[in-house]
Amino acid sequence: MVPAPRGMACFASPTQAQLAPRTRASAAPALAAAARLPPRAACHSRSYHQGVRAVSPACDTVPRLSRLPSRRSRRSGPTVPSAIPAAAGATDALVAPGSLVLVAGATGGVGQLVTAKLLKAGYRVRALARNGSTSAPAMFAGAGDGLQVVEADLRYTEQIPAGLMEGVDAVVCCTGTTAFPSKRWDGGNGPEATDFVAAGNLIRAAPQDLRRFVHVTSAGVERTGQLPWVILNLFGVLKYKRMSEEVLEASGLRYTIFRPGRLTDGPYTSFDLNTLLQATSGSRRALTLALTDRLALETSRVSLADAIVQSLVVPSTVGRKISMGIVEGDGPSDADAWKALFDSAVV
Repeated sequence: MVPAPRGMACFASPTQAQLAPRTRASAAPALAAAARLPPRAACHSRSYHQGVRAVSPACDTVPRLSRLPSRRSRRSGPTVPSAIPAAAGATDALVAPGSLVLVAGATGGVGQLVTAKLLKAGYRVRALARNGSTSAPAMFAGAGDGLQVVEADLRYTEQIPAGLMEGVDAVVCCTGTTAFPSKRWDGGNGPEATDFVAAGNLIRAAPQDLRRFVHVTSAGVERTGQLPWVILNLFGVLKYKRMSEEVLEASGLRYTIFRPGRLTDGPYTSFDLNTLLQATSGSRRALTLALTDRLALETSRVSLADAIVQSLVVPSTVGRKISMGIVEGDGPSDADAWKALFDSAVV
């Protein structure tokens, strides 16, 4: 196991201590999203995107990662360019094998695959699981010394350990929940808390010298007034995913955003229609990419995980929002083919 950084505990076995939350004597509790989170806070934290939620004066002392600079100047919304030029810092954004990658949502369907593929490609992985996770130790048993599993609940800023980003070269955010009410919403795990609050807190926790922040959202985030997206967005999942994109775009971080269509292939971890149908991609392995939200294709979890890992070493993916879907045929077979695919993506 990779040694745990200062301020964190690695739970290689159930007997080890869970991550100690950061505390501050004068700090108010963090936000509770849409009143669906457990009753742990009476006001909204400044972790919310400014202008979306009113901020109570009582929230002024919400604990933050003390070693990170203030991000107040970057919370005013998507008034910055939607993508940084590929020539501006693209080389610095490359993340080579051997680097440490933090994977948030590592126990989910996409997160499991991303973690496994990163390890196979020679990366070291810090897999982030929700506090009290019972599946993570068994899920990643036998993964080897390149993997460290840590706990944190990203919905609450005071539960983000001070050392979470220590030594991290890149972040892959695969957090998410179901679009419609399901068992997965239990405990305040709905779209606002998961797709906006938690993702936004993770973005703000990332240091400015991070090489890359890869964020997985969804097709349809800019088409919520059109079918079928208007139905998918009935409970706000696409709205909140788009809001998290805006936080990332305004953060100053080097980023890549992936917008997959309806996910097929296992592992099936959600309580949704895809899990019920056990949808598979079959012989559809070829990928179609676009730099605008215009595709309406299914996306294999396997292909998405491959794309995430490959994007870390391709300069043309920096500062891009990449929509993707699968079509009949074979997918990219090596790194050169992936680079050519990413380089050929058009609006």
